[in-house]
Amino acid sequence: MSHVFPASLQAPRSRLSGNGPELSRIVAGMWRIGEWNMSAQQRLAFIEQCLALGVSSFDHADIYGDYSAEGLFGEALALQPGLRDRMELVSKCGIKLLSPHRPGHAIQHYDTSAAHITSSVEHSLRQLQTDRLDLLLIHRPDPLMDFDEIAGAFTQLQQAGKVLHFGVSNFSRHQFECLHRRFPLVTNQVECSPLHVAPLFDETFDGLQDVGVAPMIWSPLAGGRLFQSGDANVENLRNVIKQIADQLQRPFASVVFAWIMQLPCRPLPLTGTGRIEAVGVAVEGTQFSLSRSDWFAILRAARGHEVA
Repeated sequence: MSHVFPASLQAPRSRLSGNGPELSRIVAGMWRIGEWNMSAQQRLAFIEQCLALGVSSFDHADIYGDYSAEGLFGEALALQPGLRDRMELVSKCGIKLLSPHRPGHAIQHYDTSAAHITSSVEHSLRQLQTDRLDLLLIHRPDPLMDFDEIAGAFTQLQQAGKVLHFGVSNFSRHQFECLHRRFPLVTNQVECSPLHVAPLFDETFDGLQDVGVAPMIWSPLAGGRLFQSGDANVENLRNVIKQIADQLQRPFASVVFAWIMQLPCRPLPLTGTGRIEAVGVAVEGTQFSLSRSDWFAILRAARGHEVA
């Protein structure tokens, strides 16, 4: 059954932190743009449809699509450069992949040196065909990361106007706070879904709420695993979500997005889809909230046990 969206459907806007940027509450993830098999014109049309839904923030990383995703987006943006001022561009750096596009990489590893951060930003700006990133994230914590060196690189990039705001991705609470003390971070992008509730209990979300920083959420639908059968626990969880969705007369995925966004740290979930209908379903999750008992019914099914 297809779901008809009201023409007025719009994602609200949300500030990541006190001095942070304002993004759309739903962020369009561009990780798989290379798999969508779209022409540059079709990519542009998708970007325009996202903007029409109020989804103005686009999430990238230098390594996405084996170093090609940013270029595909930039190629589309170049067809309509005026759209740049109506959107926020997010990218990440710090992972070096083994790739024919990077023959110098002998082993997959992390690099959070100032030199690598700076050269990654220059490359992202060229690929995205823009003069600035709204937000740059360190993609993964690196055992060799020097917090002072990273803070110095962030300061220089910000002073040069090349990156307006900075954050991290997949950092623990402690790692986040170590860097945040040296340079104001505006987000920590982490995995969270009903199939991955760790950040609710390992201080990640508590720590961010405490310092007034909103997380961004990758894989809110658990990479599609919520829709696949075969596992009794997932089956039960899906039935609970479906029951609530049917009662509320909302799409299944909208309920999952609403469940995540109800957390008091004010998360901004990412989509990972090239289907505008699926982006609309995510945006619909911003339009309602769950009763506390429905919210906990999903948590109970997610964890497989009652709260004690």
